Amino acid sequence: MQFQPVTDEDRAAVKAQLGREPRALRAVAARCPSGHPAVVQTSPRLEDGTPFPTLYYLTCPRLTSLCSTLEAEGVMKEMTQRLSEDPQLAADYEKAHVSYLAERDAIESLGTQVSAGGMPGRVKCLHVHLAHALACGPGVNPFGDETLQRISGRWPSGDCQPDNNG
Repeated sequence: MQFQPVTDEDRAAVKAQLGREPRALRAVAARCPSGHPAVVQTSPRLEDGTPFPTLYYLTCPRLTSLCSTLEAEGVMKEMTQRLSEDPQLAADYEKAHVSYLAERDAIESLGTQVSAGGMPGRVKCLHVHLAHALACGPGVNPFGDETLQRISGRWPSGDCQPDNNG
């Protein structure tokens, strides 16, 4: 993984995307086809020392909206159910959890085995899983890969804008 340093332009784009000042930015982990940040890597702690376990944060408004639509359709419940039915899927999801923790701990350990998005026992946040998949590439997070596949007809597209109107 080769992430890009956060530029002043990136920081301004993320601020516009989120509608607030971004916190604990470390790097741009993935970009939309238009070039603006889609995923940022954040520090395990906020500037004031508060733990912030979400290592990869989805910032693109278009992607955020697409994930929210899938969540509203009940996709997370179905994904979680499959974890109890498919041992290989459960094993792959456990690997995603372990990988996420290792990446975060390499920056700074929070002293916890809590990763993000419900890993490894359930699927709680598609935004986290998609961010993880976009940052780390295919084959790392099965539900991130699946989320990307489910939205593939609607993203990437040239209509992504670095503001919260996406």
